[in-house]
Amino acid sequence: MTIPPRFLDELRSRITLSDIIGKRVRLTRAGREFKACCPFHNEKSPSFYVNDDKQFYHCFGCGAHGSVIDFVMRHDNLSFPESVETLAAMAGLQVPQSSPEDIEKAKKEKSLYTLMDDAAKWMEAQLRLPANKIAYDYIRERGVPEDVLSAFRVGYLPNDMQSLRKHLATLGYTDAQMIECSLLKTSEKSKEPYAFFRERVMFPVPDRRGRIVAFGGRILPDHLRAPDRGDFKPPKYVNSSDTPLFHKGKMLYGEPHARMAAADGQPVVVVEGYLDVIACFRAGYRGAVAPLGTALTEEQILVLWKIIPSEEKIPVLCFDGDNAGRRAASRACERILPLLKADHSAKIAFLPEGEDPDTLIKTKGKEAFGTVLQSAMNLVDFLWYDHTDGKAFDTPESRAGLSKTLEEICSRITDRTVQHYYKEAFREKIRKAFAPQPTQKQPWQPQTKQPWSGGKYGKQPVLQPVAPLRRPTFGKGDLYAQALLACLINNPEIYGDIEEEAGQLNFSENRLDRLRQAALSTLNRGSGLDVQGLKAHLTEQGYGEELGRLLSDSLYTHASFARANSDPGAALASWQEAWKAMQAHGAKGELRQAIQAMKEDLSEENENRLNALREIRNISDG
Repeated sequence: MTIPPRFLDELRSRITLSDIIGKRVRLTRAGREFKACCPFHNEKSPSFYVNDDKQFYHCFGCGAHGSVIDFVMRHDNLSFPESVETLAAMAGLQVPQSSPEDIEKAKKEKSLYTLMDDAAKWMEAQLRLPANKIAYDYIRERGVPEDVLSAFRVGYLPNDMQSLRKHLATLGYTDAQMIECSLLKTSEKSKEPYAFFRERVMFPVPDRRGRIVAFGGRILPDHLRAPDRGDFKPPKYVNSSDTPLFHKGKMLYGEPHARMAAADGQPVVVVEGYLDVIACFRAGYRGAVAPLGTALTEEQILVLWKIIPSEEKIPVLCFDGDNAGRRAASRACERILPLLKADHSAKIAFLPEGEDPDTLIKTKGKEAFGTVLQSAMNLVDFLWYDHTDGKAFDTPESRAGLSKTLEEICSRITDRTVQHYYKEAFREKIRKAFAPQPTQKQPWQPQTKQPWSGGKYGKQPVLQPVAPLRRPTFGKGDLYAQALLACLINNPEIYGDIEEEAGQLNFSENRLDRLRQAALSTLNRGSGLDVQGLKAHLTEQGYGEELGRLLSDSLYTHASFARANSDPGAALASWQEAWKAMQAHGAKGELRQAIQAMKEDLSEENENRLNALREIRNISDG
């Protein structure tokens, strides 16, 4: 999408920067500017400034800087075109389209978006009318407070086939538009349009930009509504049909909230339904989303990865802890496998049997749901257990069958590098599982207790079960960089000699990278702080937990040079030596990958890459 620079200039001129940021961050006046606590890193004292005259924001703590478009992109986790479209809608501007057909389509969609928003407003008002107190009391008794009802725009549609139609008609909308948006259906007998949803608590479905594009409706319980006619039993949930605005297999309920939560480093969690998403939101897990009446699709998996801004994209897929949940997890894995690529995967979590996130959080608290997420299995571990749990492999033929099954699973992974490592992981599991056991008289059989199986936990199997996940820690691939950052924080006097290199440190963990930015920003100001002063300053800015995890005995065991050193010259020499080792380690890793790629695919591209890396290594060695 190409957007003319002239249009961007006009857009910025029509929008007041502090108005846009002020809707997302609490601003206070500071002379001709505004200030706030930065939304992009944790801090207690405001260092984030907004200047309307110059049309930019700047944080003196972490260095965040940019225009109104930059802010919306980063804060709302949107792409550049999506940010421009969002701001253009606020300014009353139409983003230039590339053809007359695109312009006509945009005009039509705009009117449909407005229709859906007006319908949602009317439903919200209906929920709070005295005549519909039964519906309001029901949803409040489900544990949803008023502020969360408003955040998700929950509403109600009475048992009246024409009330919504009449209201929207007074606003100038036609029956054809309402039918196109799946709000009305046409009677086969009378040919008269009637409401698609009736006597239901309504959950508006927003797209990634927050525009209402569909609805889901939950029928009131039997004891709160009139008896059903004859044998008719309405389904508990009804969702909008696909429309020009809505494709249920490509969207996720709760996506706008999840995007903002993911930008703050919160995990993205897939649950089953509307109330599960809302329950997670209330409990602080604001990265929760749900499919819309379908099993998780390939398109939704790609959406999940796009929601997560970090390089490592691993959402947690949460399933019921019964056999049906296990089957659903297996189907989800089948869809994920062909899409896997470096740092793009998923984890599988199972709820206690008979529980969903809504009931679990309500009865046992948010900590119980946190335990479920921490126990999530990596995809490779779930696939192993899914094909071994409860089965005996006491013959060469059965073991060969398992190997063949796992090889077939790997063949579905299109990324050659990921496929290679899956094959290695499965082969290692097979070696451990079928290794000779002198003291074991019975044939090997996995006996690990899974959330979906019954009975008591079995004896310890030959293959050790996956340990429950502890609280996330910094990735192993960051070990060199962690040690270098720890050495700098413990010896801040060396910063002037390694300033340029320190700015090049890379971390896969967002919060660790923010700690690096905060430390460098403080040292850049020439604060003159010693190690204790620097630690105290970073702790005040909200990095106490990160410091505790970084400056730990487990790190010093592997990198003793990272400790505080009374000799600045020795600390500097150690830092520079470790920096060179990290650079060499990265080059060797690239060379190993190139050699492996050449083994798997003797293409000209792989050969050229390998030769180039060998030349670079020869030059550096020389």
